[in-house]
Amino acid sequence: MATVELRFSAQPEHVRTARLVAAAVARRAGVDEAVLDEVRLAVGEACSRAVGLHRSHGVTAPIRVELTDEEKTFSIEVGDEVPVLGDNGSHASGAARSVEDDADGEDEMGLAVIKGLVDDMEVSSTDVGGLIRMSWPTAPVSALR
Repeated sequence: MATVELRFSAQPEHVRTARLVAAAVARRAGVDEAVLDEVRLAVGEACSRAVGLHRSHGVTAPIRVELTDEEKTFSIEVGDEVPVLGDNGSHASGAARSVEDDADGEDEMGLAVIKGLVDDMEVSSTDVGGLIRMSWPTAPVSALR
């Protein structure tokens, strides 16, 4: 299992770099060429969401992107460090952080776009931060040669 980890400051201009790295690693992992644009777009949306959350909550920690090539799957995790506080799933500003009931319309739209691009997606939030996990099937190594 090969893993590439990328960390970047919460600046919108770094999202493009994350998209390019994700596409390159996905290609090397064996993700179908026809799906690479979806990978690029999904990572861009997830990273933009994380950047927005960090900036709106004054979090200076970097955004984390982990790209993992497993036997038949390529997965990407985009993590932010905006914690959920309280039992109602709200963070410091009081805005909810869930897929179904997100207080920020832009977050909702970004998650909807990702859902449309990725068949296998999970969104979770804890008192440490949020995580979007996405995965795509890969071709067998013999099929690539």
